[in-house]
Amino acid sequence: MGPAGTSSAPGGLGRNRETATLVLLSFAMLIVSLDQYIVVVALPDIAADLGYSAQTLQSVISAYAVTSAGFLLFGGRAADLLGRRRVLATGLALYAGAALAGGLATGPGALLAARAVQGLGGALVFPTTLAIINTTFVEGRARNRALGIWGGAGAAGLVIGVLLGGLLTQVFGWEAVFFVNVVLAGPALVLAFVVIPRDGEREKGRTFDLPGAIGISLGVTLIVFALVQGPVSGWLAPGILVSAVAGVLLIGAFVVIERRSSDPLMPPRLLSHPHLITGVVIAFMFMATFGSVLYFLSLYFQEVLGYDALQTGVGFLIPTAVVVAGSTVAGRLVTRFGLRRTLAVALAVGALGAVALGLAISPNGTYAGLVPGLVAVGMGDGVVFTAMFIAAATGIPDRDQGIASGIASTGAGAGGAVGLAVLVLVSTVGLDGLSGERLRIAGAHGIRTALFVVAGGIAATFLVAMRRCPTPSEPVPGPVPYQTRRC
Repeated sequence: MGPAGTSSAPGGLGRNRETATLVLLSFAMLIVSLDQYIVVVALPDIAADLGYSAQTLQSVISAYAVTSAGFLLFGGRAADLLGRRRVLATGLALYAGAALAGGLATGPGALLAARAVQGLGGALVFPTTLAIINTTFVEGRARNRALGIWGGAGAAGLVIGVLLGGLLTQVFGWEAVFFVNVVLAGPALVLAFVVIPRDGEREKGRTFDLPGAIGISLGVTLIVFALVQGPVSGWLAPGILVSAVAGVLLIGAFVVIERRSSDPLMPPRLLSHPHLITGVVIAFMFMATFGSVLYFLSLYFQEVLGYDALQTGVGFLIPTAVVVAGSTVAGRLVTRFGLRRTLAVALAVGALGAVALGLAISPNGTYAGLVPGLVAVGMGDGVVFTAMFIAAATGIPDRDQGIASGIASTGAGAGGAVGLAVLVLVSTVGLDGLSGERLRIAGAHGIRTALFVVAGGIAATFLVAMRRCPTPSEPVPGPVPYQTRRC
């Protein structure tokens, strides 16, 4: 029984408030995932209009990514303590307002500030949508199917972002990639008050632990900033070193604060929860591997094969369709075959797909040669994405679903930053001083090597899943908060 006072029928979602809630939450997930690539294709136009240099243009992307990753824990805990509908509405309002400000920006500083606030909005929306699903749908078949639909919407948002970004930029100018978020997030904000039940009163005796929230948010933000900007600015640049050291110190301070807090931001009982820890580890490794493939494929399409932005978007249609299909059916697969077997097969297929992509990539490669690898990686990507969040939510009490979602999504965000930083280093070895055709050839070989490393990382994730991976089970009545059951 979720907080809305409704229950899920064992066999399906039903045409009721739960279905409307799932549609709204999936739409919100799609909106947030759109932003990961809708702005990328508009970067050249933004640089020309607002005066960004080649060295500073990447900050348009990193301003969003860094803020979003840093405040996911904050967003998840806020959802638990302040009310999930309130936090979702606040996140959508920040997201839409910042998008409007970004479209109206007339200089680099204004745009970066808008992007940072937009990232904060996304950090509130992402874990809150996940927490609402996990508390609305009963653990097991109904929740698994709901998470599959939610995950499929997020996957669809990636390719829609690429296609829509290219089309809007070409027809209306770069400002349109920001204004479209206002058009999408505005109705979602209104519907949140119609579809999602009113939040109840705050539970007595629970506090927000503001010092802990500020410490961990700033600490993660600074570390992710160092990881994202390190390859651009140089790992020994003063700003990168100061950010990394300050981030570590703030996380250390967070640990001290949590030990002394009567109601810590991250309850200690969650840190020993086997399902959540498994989900977080897999989420970290998933984003470090699968999550980096899209970046390298974008480079390959544009810098090696010479595709324009719209052609690149079209090139992602096949893998994204497969990812959406994989995410959607993943819940049913977990219900039928168990989490361990589902993850094992999906990770094995994904690893083979990454190897196939690496073998197919060459300076004179063709799109047709990539298709088998794209399909295999896409299937593994979609299934694992949904399955890892099923694992992270299994057995978590409703009162902690927000922070559990924040922990899992923070693990994913950190994994994406670490994985991309490492893989960029791998792929760019030996490129210094090259230009023209020599750079194109060497770039293709670097991307090829990065994909082989991705395959190795997926294989390592396979070993983690096989070592300890719980099977979701129905909640156990009584004081026991979760049930540990092997696959």
